[in-house]
Amino acid sequence: MSFIRALPLARRAAISAAPRISARAYSAQASSSGGAGKTLFVAALAAGAGAAGYHVYADSQKSTLPVVAAAEKPKEPLDYQKVYNAIAAIIEDENYDDGSYGPVFLRLAWHASGTYDVNAKDGGSNFATMRFKPEAGHGANAGLGIARERLNRVKDQFPEISYGDLWTLAGVAAIQELGGPIVNWRAGRIDGEEAQSPPDGRLPDAGRPDGQHSRDIFYKMGFNDQEIVALLGAHALGRCHPDRSGFDGPWTASPTVFTNAFYTELLGRKWVERKWSGPKQFEDKESKSLMMLPADMAMAKDKEFRKWVEVYAKDEQKFFEDFAKVAQKLFELGVKFEDNAKVYQFKPTNA
Repeated sequence: MSFIRALPLARRAAISAAPRISARAYSAQASSSGGAGKTLFVAALAAGAGAAGYHVYADSQKSTLPVVAAAEKPKEPLDYQKVYNAIAAIIEDENYDDGSYGPVFLRLAWHASGTYDVNAKDGGSNFATMRFKPEAGHGANAGLGIARERLNRVKDQFPEISYGDLWTLAGVAAIQELGGPIVNWRAGRIDGEEAQSPPDGRLPDAGRPDGQHSRDIFYKMGFNDQEIVALLGAHALGRCHPDRSGFDGPWTASPTVFTNAFYTELLGRKWVERKWSGPKQFEDKESKSLMMLPADMAMAKDKEFRKWVEVYAKDEQKFFEDFAKVAQKLFELGVKFEDNAKVYQFKPTNA
């Protein structure tokens, strides 16, 4: 009986699996060494069989062991106060306009949100479609590329935030950092596609002198007369630029401080039509340094609007309270939040 036949079946299989080059080497040694070679040959086979058997066993064990993936560290939720702080850090810039990007950040948030239509149930801040040419090219949005580009610095720091959340949070930061009220804010907007862009013409035309136009526009967003007047109080901030809106000048003497000055200036000064080559607008008769738009003047002429102008001119705290509510409503137009969406109140960095 040969040695291989005498081995158990498993050992025979192992020997068959042993490398042939090793067997040939040991055979050559056996032919020149006689009996000692035979003994060495048998030992080599036994050793080879043992080694082969080990590898067969090890391989079979490897194939049956479960593959366990390395545990991933749970992703931490985005810290929106840090995002807020990052926005606040890029608001001031003495080389831009009146030294602040705050007014143009607020205008971006306003225009990105104010396209909502309660009847069509589209538009609003949810899809941030001003990223695309159709909406970015609307006349009312001229110059807002400056704000979007500036805020990309924050987007680079926090890439997980959606553009809609970023732009509306920038609006909140602008209001609060420039001295306005605390505005509640919720996250949850998603980035949409170009096809979801709203049609042109949904934002108010500042050149229209009649109050009915303002109602036609704002009622479609879901606002009432009181809320319309409260929203226009944001004109305390910023100025108009001839290369953007066509109009020129600030509404107030402190365009980087959020106050009720829009109302006090509207009621407290004598306004006359400005004589210039641009579109119709008004300037204060005394200093000729401030301006009002035709749509602004309608707030003082319309009986229902004027009563709220008078309320806010007399009571800044009341204006702040009402503005905080209506600003949140504006920034949330068109957004479907989770039922348990957290309501944030951010601490101003200058508090």
